[in-house]
Amino acid sequence: MVPLALQAGTRPVIGTTGFTEDQIAFLDAQCREHRLGGLLAPNFTIGAVLLSKLAAIAAPYFDYVDVYEEHHEMKIDAPSGTALGIAQAIHDAHPEAFAHNDPDREPLPGTRGGNFHGISVHSSRMPGRMAHHQVTFGGPGQTLTLRHDTTNRECYMPGILLAVRRVRELDGLVVGLDRLMGL
Repeated sequence: MVPLALQAGTRPVIGTTGFTEDQIAFLDAQCREHRLGGLLAPNFTIGAVLLSKLAAIAAPYFDYVDVYEEHHEMKIDAPSGTALGIAQAIHDAHPEAFAHNDPDREPLPGTRGGNFHGISVHSSRMPGRMAHHQVTFGGPGQTLTLRHDTTNRECYMPGILLAVRRVRELDGLVVGLDRLMGL
């Protein structure tokens, strides 16, 4: 679909996760071939973008971290692409593996969540929620918790409007709303 949109002169604004590096390179090449800018934003909520940035700022100062994410029961992936993106941003800012407590006994396997470079990633899916992301860092005598919640779909509009207004200024494909926000 994107190649057809580019052929028609449309500047794509795409909001999803799950693209491979090869697919992103292909989209960038297509945008450049047609001399059009495009945006691929894994998340359009300003708060989620800021959460990822703030977590990356905090990461070098802590030895332990957990990422929690909760979504509605119809979400098809677990963990979410946003949670994985937050974990990647934390890892990029703290390249050595975090300390990760592996209990001697785990009566219920998987309770510690997925392990991404020492970052425990936990997912929940059930009715009654939309999206929630939380990062909790731990250190001697302290924790730091960063949290973002979405309560309805209007939360995406400021990011979408920013993208639609700014996509005309772009050359090639830009990945991440953070890049349009100057982060």
